[in-house]
Amino acid sequence: MRWILVSLVCMAGCGILPEQGRDAPAGGVVGVDDAAVRPQSRPDDLDVVEAVPDEAPTPVRRGKLGTTVASLGDAAQPGLWLKTPLVRAEQPGRIRSVETGQSVAVTLIPIEGPETAGSRLSLAAMQAIGASLTGLPEVEVTADG
Repeated sequence: MRWILVSLVCMAGCGILPEQGRDAPAGGVVGVDDAAVRPQSRPDDLDVVEAVPDEAPTPVRRGKLGTTVASLGDAAQPGLWLKTPLVRAEQPGRIRSVETGQSVAVTLIPIEGPETAGSRLSLAAMQAIGASLTGLPEVEVTADG
């Protein structure tokens, strides 16, 4: 008698009761239309992509931008470049060492910060203007734009 009660409790917990038996559909859910649970296709109007206006281009500065104190930037990054807050967009430019008077064409790369903040100069650019790699050369920055 006990085993019958235990069996009925177990079957009730599993959702298999004698009333459900052979009349239930294969999925075990009674009264559900298969079409209602299948994914439905989307209407065509949801496939329309709205055009998003392009952002205004960042203005490129031209001429003398100012003087900045530069430290050595990432020595592993090749090229002639100056990362500086004096520009808002990457652009060609030129730097001239205040100390040595030597100049070189570089790529000006924007960084965050006030225009009075320092800049970072590539290893190749430091060498080109004759600056000490451990120093903080003052350079005049001009944008070719």
